[in-house]
Amino acid sequence: MKLDQSALNSFWMPFTGNRDFKQAPRIVVRAKGMYMYDDNGKEILDGSSGLFCSPLGHCRDEINAAVSAQMAELDYVAPFQTAHPLGFKFAERLAGMLPETINHVFFANSGSESVDTAMKIAYAYHYARGEGQRIRFASRERAYHGVNMGGVSLSGMIKNRQAFGPGVPGVVHMRHTWQSENRFTRGQAETGGKELADDLERIALNYGPDTIAACFVEPIAGSTGCLVPPKGYLERLREICDEHGILLIFDEVITGFGRTGKPFAADAFGVIPDIMTLAKALTNAALPMGAVAASDKVHDAIFNAAPEKAIELFHGYTYSAHPAACAAGLATMDLFEKENSFAAADSLSEYFLDGMFSLSDLPIVTDIRGYGLLAGFDLVPGDAPGMRGLEVQKALFHAGLNLKMTGDSGLLAPPFIAEKSHIDQIVERLRGVLGAI
Repeated sequence: MKLDQSALNSFWMPFTGNRDFKQAPRIVVRAKGMYMYDDNGKEILDGSSGLFCSPLGHCRDEINAAVSAQMAELDYVAPFQTAHPLGFKFAERLAGMLPETINHVFFANSGSESVDTAMKIAYAYHYARGEGQRIRFASRERAYHGVNMGGVSLSGMIKNRQAFGPGVPGVVHMRHTWQSENRFTRGQAETGGKELADDLERIALNYGPDTIAACFVEPIAGSTGCLVPPKGYLERLREICDEHGILLIFDEVITGFGRTGKPFAADAFGVIPDIMTLAKALTNAALPMGAVAASDKVHDAIFNAAPEKAIELFHGYTYSAHPAACAAGLATMDLFEKENSFAAADSLSEYFLDGMFSLSDLPIVTDIRGYGLLAGFDLVPGDAPGMRGLEVQKALFHAGLNLKMTGDSGLLAPPFIAEKSHIDQIVERLRGVLGAI
């Protein structure tokens, strides 16, 4: 399918330099398994599972069939005061996978909506307990928590915030965990960085511990370039939150559903939050969906504070728990289980990280980080921030590799169905493009 200029001009693309892109569009027209295909029929290996959201590969017949069958039976029901069976079944299925104390699922439609929903749940939890003065949030530099106004306010990426007004008040940012002395560290750094968690203690004591509602962190900071927490860091955040009555919220939109080799990063690092935000791999990206998973403590406080028969949380979306999205999600969970996907990701991790760290000899690469089936690398900047990354992303697309670039940092997250030969292709194509610059 070839697009004329009128069609190109009509679509205002997200997170894209539209004027630059439309001079030489990179158009994908179909996909299957590990590969996508452009409008000239060129094969492109998907090294980032789309945007970390298709770990089972593209166009899975089982998911497509489940969605089709559901749409033929029930396409939609308003989720306010009515419901359909799959919403309950999917929530129950997820609760069985989540850490033991997290048993309640609220459905949204994206990671961004999940983050804003989690913020509202945190407000509501403290309000229900008579601590409505807890209106502040702690987040981190280099954080990405979606693009709705709550998530933008939590964001520690300046370009995501600077053009969009003051945002939600009361957000204070801790330092990020990347440190130059830990460059080219595989997995968690053994030393250096744990003390950065004490930023939360300083914030609490500076503003008053009883004013902090929640601490928001990505267990592994994703979009900013795979920042793996040093050993002891997440554990220390948990200690500080417990000491001061602050909720700990993990944004697992990227790390959830096997990316770390475990069901969730909370499992991989052995730190259980009070609330988790989910999306992306939730439906293998077949349909948009997000979710917030809350602990019994949070859920019960809100429910017990509401009068009998009253609405407990005045929040929701027109498409919360959409029937087709629930069908896609359940089919995705079936495939994860049938194909033992999380164990597959875990077993491929060492080979993948070996390949990624083999690129450390390239002069243009200034750092490589990785954990599970997620890795990031940094490049020597070009004439302006992000221009080198854009150049690399274009060149890799034409060399037959899709990956995520954020500024001058690249992110790889291959699907769990990848074989060692696919990892070899990813590394070979990265070396070819990066070595030529």
